[in-house]
Formats: sequence, structure tokens, C-alpha cells
Amino acid sequence: MHVESFDTIGYEVDGHTATLTLNRPDALNALSPQMITELRAAYDEAENDDRVWLLIVTGTGRAFCTGADVKAIPGDGKVIYERPYLSTYEQWEAPQEGTPPFRSMAKPVLSAVNGLCCGAGLDWVTTSDIVIASERASFFDPHVSIGLVAGRELVRLARILPRSVALRMALMGKHERMSVQRAFDLGLISEIVDHDRLLERAHEIAEIVNSNAPLAVRGTRLAILKGRDLPLHEAEMLAEAFRERVLRTEDAAEGPRAFVEKRPPEWRCQ
Repeated sequence: MHVESFDTIGYEVDGHTATLTLNRPDALNALSPQMITELRAAYDEAENDDRVWLLIVTGTGRAFCTGADVKAIPGDGKVIYERPYLSTYEQWEAPQEGTPPFRSMAKPVLSAVNGLCCGAGLDWVTTSDIVIASERASFFDPHVSIGLVAGRELVRLARILPRSVALRMALMGKHERMSVQRAFDLGLISEIVDHDRLLERAHEIAEIVNSNAPLAVRGTRLAILKGRDLPLHEAEMLAEAFRERVLRTEDAAEGPRAFVEKRPPEWRCQ
């Protein structure tokens, strides 16, 4: 097992799974500038580590993540950037805060929501590939209740939830929470888990995903995500392009060979 040293998050690699744990329980895992910087470093570490095939994200304490830490981030928001204000392209984009770089990374992310999830915490729910949640989880967005526009968080949420449900959450603000059962019924999460088994179940799912051909998993994930914003025919053609790329790999030959020989495949990511 490999453990990386951070102050506000935990990061360890066990087998082919990296586990990233939001670890500011006294602040309900709210995102501070340091935490944002460390998250970006951990995402980069997972994406560029050939041992890692899947990333799990979870939290400590009674919250998964309660959004930006208003005590640590001034109103102008400039402190979250390491470079001078508006000097980099990312500063002209919608602020991503703790969001995994889902548009540019190839490896899947599984979020295990352990408790309260709101504001920027919803970014993991809307951008992760698999989302499971503890029976203690609940969801809401507080932006309008503190005088702010609900930005990318609710724009993303409105692509997943029915329009009226997303608008209700956005406009009710902190005054109404969505239960974990309601989130499951609406497809926001894919499984409700007994609280004490949440991380265990996350690793069970990770093992199942990792038993499949990792390059095929990544190609399938990219085909689905990149194709969502395309017309159907163009999305089909893009998916075929990803399939043809993977067909050239050794793993694409290993899968059928292992099936015929009645043995587990030995994936090499090549």
C-alpha cells in the first residue's frame, strides 16, 4: 500500500485503487484553498500513476463536503488561485474548486457520499462515474440562501435531475434537503449503503470494475461522456473510434484468449 502525505485530504493506493478522503471533519469537509490545491495534486497523481485504475473519493465525519469554506475564501475568490488573478486560462473558466478533472482524465471516479453533501460537494455527485451513498447522506444547495447565484453546481444537476426538481432544489436553498432515498429514486446516486459498510462497498465495486480490461473501461467511459453533448450519429462514430483504438492493444487479444482457455485474464494496460 502506498500512502501520500497531505494535510487536508488522505490519499492511499491499494492494488489498482486509489482512495482520496476529504479530511477536514471539523469544517464539515468544506473546501479551503489548501484543500483545493491538494485535491488537484491528488487527481494528477492518480491519473498519472500506472498502478491506479480507479479513484474512490469519500469523506470523514458527518459530512461528505459542504462546499466552499466561506471562512477561508474571501469574497473576491482570488485566493483560490496560485497565479496572479486572470493570468491563466482556468481563471476564465467556471471555477471548478474540488471537481475532479472529469473532462480530461481517462480513469473512472467512484464517489462514496458518507453524509451531508451540498454546494460544491454536489460536483462529485454530478461528475463522478459511479456514485453510492450512505443511508445518512442528504443533498441540498445553499447558494441563494447566502446571496449567491447557484452556478455550475445546479447547471450540472439540471442535466441529471428532472427540470422541476433541480429548480426546486436551487430555489429552496438551505431550507430543504433531498433525502438519500429520494436521490436514489431520481437516479442521482446508484446505490444506498449501510453507513458502516460504505467504504467496504466502494472497494467491492472498485474490484469489480478493475477486474475488467482497464483500457476498455476508459474507452467506454470516454465514449459515453464525450458523446453526451453530440448528436446520436456523431456519438456512435466517436464510440467506434475509441473501440478501434482499443482493438489494437494486447489486452483486446488477451480477453478472448482467456475466455477460450477458461482462466482469468491478465490485463497489462497495453
